[in-house]
Amino acid sequence: MQSAAQPVITVESLRAGIPAQLRITRPDYVVFVPQVDDQQVCDTGNEHFLAFDGPDGSLMAVWTQSSVENYSADNPPDQHITFAQSRDEGVTWTAPRIIAGPRKPGEGHMASWAFPLVSRSGRIYVLYSQHIGRHDTFFHHTGWLHGICSDDHGRTWSKPQLVPLERSINDNPDASMPPNILCWQKPVRLGRDGSYFAGVTRWTSFAVRKSPINDWRSADARVEFLHFVNVDADPEPSALVIRTCAANQQSLAVPFPGHPELSACQEPSLVKLPDGRLYCQMRTAAGSPFWSVSADDGETWTTPRRLLRRDQGEPLLHPLSPCPIYDLGGETAGSGQYATFIHNHDGHYRQYGPADCSFNRRPVHLVRGYFKPQADQPIWFDEPTLFLDHSGTAVGKPGTIGRVDLSFYSSFTVRGGTPVLWYPDRKFFLLGRRIPLLR
Repeated sequence: MQSAAQPVITVESLRAGIPAQLRITRPDYVVFVPQVDDQQVCDTGNEHFLAFDGPDGSLMAVWTQSSVENYSADNPPDQHITFAQSRDEGVTWTAPRIIAGPRKPGEGHMASWAFPLVSRSGRIYVLYSQHIGRHDTFFHHTGWLHGICSDDHGRTWSKPQLVPLERSINDNPDASMPPNILCWQKPVRLGRDGSYFAGVTRWTSFAVRKSPINDWRSADARVEFLHFVNVDADPEPSALVIRTCAANQQSLAVPFPGHPELSACQEPSLVKLPDGRLYCQMRTAAGSPFWSVSADDGETWTTPRRLLRRDQGEPLLHPLSPCPIYDLGGETAGSGQYATFIHNHDGHYRQYGPADCSFNRRPVHLVRGYFKPQADQPIWFDEPTLFLDHSGTAVGKPGTIGRVDLSFYSSFTVRGGTPVLWYPDRKFFLLGRRIPLLR
């Protein structure tokens, strides 16, 4: 819930505060700072920030940009997909370009939650959720999967195409209603054949299962996986072949507290283990992340379990908020050394409770993890250490009260042996910070 005591942001207050707020989380890299004036206000919401290795050796990034995430009569939806590039290892970035979706309200239905796939020949695919003006569970979750591609390193892009996806028993029985499915991290390449693989959240249609309680967190959501079979054959986006794994009754679920018939299991993050298994970490409403492993390249998964520091150890605490995990050796490494990011509380933060996601998603703690080959839980973790926070100052679109949460819709690259976390600060600034390696 938002606090009525928060002041409304003005152009003047935002401009005056940007220099200090930009640096308060101690970034090593600045990717994007919104341009603030009375006319240009469609770039003050920036999230779902995925930096990746471009086929030309550059760093590239796609993200979801808007004037503000939560639409209203005063802020109609204008989410679009933005692309930028760096040729000096993240020190400077090109001005962002909109590659899908409306530039401003009224120019078409919004496009959201893009993620990249790069084929071995260098074709770049960007897939995203395309809204159609109707929604099912939540406005921002419902959309057809669309895709565009570029064969010239992002200079030009194809026209959008519908990318076919299998329907689920948890989708609306009306086949004209798009699914409620989100991919929030970059797909990884499988060890078996190098094809791409990603975890997704599939929200259950309210026409199938509706929560009996008035708590947005209890809307039924489960984790499934997408296997991208033919990316390296360079098909048109509409000809991409995508298999769904752990679908329907096999999807991963974690009961919502007090309502075991509902699942709150969302936003899977994948890393490889040195023994060849895949490890998946997910956010839940249970006060901790949960984890699962697959020994067959993602075809089947173990029942999700609460994330502990180590076998029989204390749980790692975290509310229903992104909790990514990354391999410190890189996406394809399976190095056995990992970093995860949590808030280090179960949702009770200061005066706020678990449902107050606009306020309890902070601070961010770094937790280092290590592969334990003979252990039950395959990754054991050190004590959490404070990684970043701010002073509680909201930033965002003038005319709104802005945001103070540190929702970590982030990404990770390792280039030249340097791990860098790329993160949105309050869904406003886009920044990067190096993660020191242990010697």
